[in-house]
Formats: sequence, structure tokens, C-alpha cells
Amino acid sequence: MSLQPLLAAPSPIPWHAFAAFAALAIGATQLVLPKGTPRHRIAGYVWAALMLVIAVSSFWIHQIRLIGPFSPIHLLSILVLVTVPLAVWHAHNHRVAKVMISLYVFALVGAGIFTLLPSRVMHDVVFGVARAGP
Repeated sequence: MSLQPLLAAPSPIPWHAFAAFAALAIGATQLVLPKGTPRHRIAGYVWAALMLVIAVSSFWIHQIRLIGPFSPIHLLSILVLVTVPLAVWHAHNHRVAKVMISLYVFALVGAGIFTLLPSRVMHDVVFGVARAGP
């Protein structure tokens, strides 16, 4: 495992990935923190902001081009851009658990699994870069 492929990747891939790493960690923490505390609320706002950064930055990542410069994963980014503000609004009204957990599971963990496909930067980070020839 080496961060070199990620650090060598063109912008915005590195900050997109680091925002996703931070959101994964904060999201996992949120699942175990006591709900409704000031720490939980602040971490929730930071998590929501990171999710927006991840979604917006994805529109400048065009490694898979299936629909012009975009791929189906960009539909998930649009969904995140709509859902995060709604989830924050629901959190403000203390009706948030399912929305936030769904965002965490599907938009972060689920989409993150697809970054491990061969030819993707995160595949090279986790599994190493395949070398051609002897």
C-alpha cells in the first residue's frame, strides 16, 4: 500500500480522496458518539460539508467517460448534493438517522468500493501499480 499514486494523481483527485477518508472516519465516529451532544452536532456539520466537497469535486474527475465526460457515479454526486442539505435540515428537526446512515453507507462506503476497481487510483494505492513485462 502506497499513497504515491494518489499524491501523483491530477487535481482534484487527491483532495477528493482525502475528504472521503475524513468523511469515512467522522461518519464512523458519528455512529458511536452519543446523539444530540454539541460534539455530535459539530462533527455532523463537518461531515456534511465534507460530503458536499466530495460530491462537487467529483464533477472534475473524468476517468470513466460513459456519458460525455461523465459516468453514472456522477448521478450519485447529484443525489448527494440534494440529499445532504435535506439531511442537515432533518437533523435540525431531530429526524435524521436513516438519511445520514444511508448517505454514509451508499455514498461513501458503496461508492468507495468502486474506487478499488482496476485502473482506478485507489486500486493502485491499495493493491499497488501493475507493472507490464518482466
